[in-house]
Amino acid sequence: MIRPLNPRVKQPALSDKAAKYDRLTPFKAGCRSPSLRLNPTAWGKLLYLRDLGDTEVGGFGISAADDLLYIEDIQLVRQSCDMASVAFDDESVADFFDRQIDAGRTMSQAGRIWLHTHPGSSPQPSQTDEETFARVFGHSDWAVMFILARGGQSYARLQFNVGPGGGMEIPVEVDYRKAFLASDHAVWDDEYAANVEIEKWMPMLDESRLLEPAGTDRRLLHDQAEDLDFWWNYDEPGGFLPQTTERQANVEF
Repeated sequence: MIRPLNPRVKQPALSDKAAKYDRLTPFKAGCRSPSLRLNPTAWGKLLYLRDLGDTEVGGFGISAADDLLYIEDIQLVRQSCDMASVAFDDESVADFFDRQIDAGRTMSQAGRIWLHTHPGSSPQPSQTDEETFARVFGHSDWAVMFILARGGQSYARLQFNVGPGGGMEIPVEVDYRKAFLASDHAVWDDEYAANVEIEKWMPMLDESRLLEPAGTDRRLLHDQAEDLDFWWNYDEPGGFLPQTTERQANVEF
């Protein structure tokens, strides 16, 4: 059984021209509707890691050797996170890739699916997400950017950088058809604690506009309040939660 997570995304079909590049694509030859699929364990782990804190968290999807869009595991690297950004430690990323190679995996299995969470309700990539994806994965033959928001909404885009190039938004699904392991919260807690450093974060405010003397045009204070509205959304369940906070994020590998 496969459960779709973003059913509104239409399943794209490959053109005859693009079919010539099947050997370079992450999906099997003859597949006309690629989708990003996670086994239930990987999906459960991502949900669990997302909800351990109020910040973003990021990592890499580990794919099956014979099905590169099927995620079998999610692994973290050392990172500094806040509600608006996640920055990977360069040395930790290098060590992660070394371990994957030692384990017999290829870079296509361990270094092509970049995933992270959004603590707000929108899974749409920010401008910083787009710039990071282009900078870090722009030289790979293909890559996937996958984002999971706090409310459960998801976004995935498959990008090609060879042949004619291009990208397509693809469905995200939980695939129950293969055997999968039970969840292990204790191990996931240890992985989170070993890799995620929480940074204190507040939006940058222009204090000179807030501390105007009496009699100052109150439109300045109104403008400042609108700045705050950009960062906080009271309509989220449970009170104030960040909304579209990645506009000023700095995500780096």
